[in-house]
Amino acid sequence: MNKTQHYIQGQWQSGQGEGAPVYDSITGEHFTSTTVEGLDIPSILQYGRDNGEALRKMTFQQRGNMLKSLALYLTKKKQAFYEISYRTGATKRDSWVDIEGGFGNLFANASLRKLFPNQAYHVEGDPIDLSRGGRFMAHHIMVPKEGVAVHINAFNFPVWGMLEKCAVNWMAGMPAVVLPAPQTAYLTEAVVREIIASGILPEGALQLISGTARNILDTVQSQDVVTFTGSAKIGRQLKNHPQLIEESVPFTMEADSLNAAILGKDAVPGTPEFDLFIKEVRNEMTTKCGQKCTAIRRIIVPQNLLEDVQTALANQLDKVTIGDPRLKEVRMGSLVSDAQRNSVKEQVAKIAETAEMVYGNFDDFEALGADSKKGAFIKPILMREDNPLQNEAAHITEAFGPVSTLMPYDTLEDAITLAKMGKGSLVSSIVTNDDTIARNYTVGAASHHGRILILNRESAKQSTGHGSPLPGLIHGGPGRAGGGEEMGGMRGIKHYMQRCAIQGSPTTLTEVTGIYQPKADYKETEKHPFSYHWEDIKPGMSLKTHNRTVTDTDIVNFGNLTWDHFYAHTDITSLDGSIFEKRTAHGYFIISMAAGLFVYPNKGPVAANYGLEEIRFLRPIYHNDTLYVRLTCKQKVDRDSRGKEHPSGIVKWYVEIFDANVDEANAVLPEGVEKENPLVCIATILTMVEKRQEVFTEMTTEKIKSCLDKLKEDTKPKWGIMTPQHMIEHLEYTYKIASGEIQDFEVATPEKILDKVRDSLYNFKKFPQNTNFPLLEKDTLDTLKHPDLQTAKQKFLDQRYKYLAFFKENPDSILNNLVFGELNKYEWYLLERKHLNHHFEQFDLV
Repeated sequence: MNKTQHYIQGQWQSGQGEGAPVYDSITGEHFTSTTVEGLDIPSILQYGRDNGEALRKMTFQQRGNMLKSLALYLTKKKQAFYEISYRTGATKRDSWVDIEGGFGNLFANASLRKLFPNQAYHVEGDPIDLSRGGRFMAHHIMVPKEGVAVHINAFNFPVWGMLEKCAVNWMAGMPAVVLPAPQTAYLTEAVVREIIASGILPEGALQLISGTARNILDTVQSQDVVTFTGSAKIGRQLKNHPQLIEESVPFTMEADSLNAAILGKDAVPGTPEFDLFIKEVRNEMTTKCGQKCTAIRRIIVPQNLLEDVQTALANQLDKVTIGDPRLKEVRMGSLVSDAQRNSVKEQVAKIAETAEMVYGNFDDFEALGADSKKGAFIKPILMREDNPLQNEAAHITEAFGPVSTLMPYDTLEDAITLAKMGKGSLVSSIVTNDDTIARNYTVGAASHHGRILILNRESAKQSTGHGSPLPGLIHGGPGRAGGGEEMGGMRGIKHYMQRCAIQGSPTTLTEVTGIYQPKADYKETEKHPFSYHWEDIKPGMSLKTHNRTVTDTDIVNFGNLTWDHFYAHTDITSLDGSIFEKRTAHGYFIISMAAGLFVYPNKGPVAANYGLEEIRFLRPIYHNDTLYVRLTCKQKVDRDSRGKEHPSGIVKWYVEIFDANVDEANAVLPEGVEKENPLVCIATILTMVEKRQEVFTEMTTEKIKSCLDKLKEDTKPKWGIMTPQHMIEHLEYTYKIASGEIQDFEVATPEKILDKVRDSLYNFKKFPQNTNFPLLEKDTLDTLKHPDLQTAKQKFLDQRYKYLAFFKENPDSILNNLVFGELNKYEWYLLERKHLNHHFEQFDLV
């Protein structure tokens, strides 16, 4: 019998002993076992801690790109996971939520790298001035914890449950030890095998213990983080573990909860909202066979609509086909195990002490393509509780399957009270087209819920649904739901980091944070800051401009140009009682003038103005005031290039505008006299700055001839089957295309990806080795056309000259390329640079 294996301490291994049997949810077949016997749990945790440094040293951008690469890799392997997932009782749609939803968490968290600084730790919030003179200040930084994230997961989402947590701790720079529930650990194992095989994660970033390790918390330490997803009862037991208390280990619990869906009084039969409500409840009852922590367990509807809802919901449940999830006709598979089915029966019996079963049963149904007795099949069960304010069974008892309880309310306040009787839930929904009802319910019920969905005809088409936790939103809830939070974008990442307040001078904290702090020392540059590439710019690099005096004509002209005729700029007779003393310059003129003072006019690495992040005017500027500007690099943020962009990053510039007249007045004041602040405006502007191109050698005519001189008949390629002459004749042919001599061909690249392929010319990535030329069959060579290599070299140079001459005479021409489609002059230059570097490197010429 197979055993579900563990990936621990850098290797795959099995536990000792026979282990606990695991059954196919559909057939009841015993096909694997889980055992953790013989595992050295303390050593496993310590291995993660000891190997966590590699993750901690990576920048947020590197971690994010790592997650993106992993998501792309796993997506290519997804079909194998779907096949395994059927054994859990999940339909293809159920599995999509688990498998591709899990990959979606990787993608979503990868994109968060854009919100973090380009370093290994985070700088949080705004600087805090602690002194009158501004020379002593504070900030907060967040660094990765130096322990391991221990994730104890539930059986219902063996892929999503792992990746929604790991994506977050990996982005934070923390390794993980994952413990999937034994019932479905085999699917988690399959995904982890592919993750390890990819080689994308640093060793130690992920370890897998496939099964229940009851001593997992015995040796956790203060730098560790523990998360738990599962039943509220077990979660409370773990939360009180002595080691967690002794070491003050952060513990996040996401427990089952009795989530409620409320139908607004306006949503009567015949309205879109009524139909949306019925559909949403049906979906949440049957998706994953009701085995979702976010499933709707309580259906709260107006008293006068109780019968209508019951009838409509029963009609919809009648359409749910139960059976083997591999069959297209099947809409609901099975529970995870026979033990789970017995548990559901027990919980339904408790609810039935005061409620009535009005739809479904445990025995009288068929399972399409399967034996309903051998598999863990169950029919949807609808209970009805007519006195929900008096009877609490439906509010405190969760049957973790396709079971929900219908109950009435009289007033919206009653509905809010009923929702709160769940004593804390992950999610609630209110379906209404009345925004007043929506507002009152949301504000009234929010204290007892982690998330509230407001659903109506406007949002329905794009709604992600009641039961779908999203990476950018918190997942968790108060009270019974565990009192914790997961995911939530940046919020979730911070759970795995230590916040630390730092104090010091602005200059020192600029170096510590990597962000320029106001009043820190400036770093004067030898040349204009806009003339540096992104890699060469450092926080604190600064430029002081020359002076400019604001004239009355400037103000009038700017008003006429922009049509901004606000009275303070145009009507000096209206200034009485205002804060202005005389004609005032437009704020946006001041910013525009500042840009005119600090902008570098020559073409250089600055590709574009990227925006204005903040701006504040500290006092009015009048005509005849003389100003100058300080432009200082505040922060650098890496970014992904897209479209026709060369690789670039964002630079945030701290702009300070000073009154030169105040500077002059301050200079002559006696010692000890308080000086006026010359600062009149501050702003943060953003520029897109190109990165240095250091991958490719520039292919001038002289450089090409130098490379050709080194190429001999017997020069061997580093890859591929080309001979030196084949390579030169191939390049000659491409120049015939580039000069317009050959254009009678079809572009080989499919139209749907052609733009993306063409845009790749702008990046700094090399062509892949052994790329096949579209006009040749794979592993074949074209017939040589010239008698020898020397002749081929000269023909190649002649053809390149024709290419250069063509575009000199026709600079606006667009010519087709076999692979990249239509290219302009500049794009042909980019292609030439990449192409020549590719083949010259192939023969070790560059």
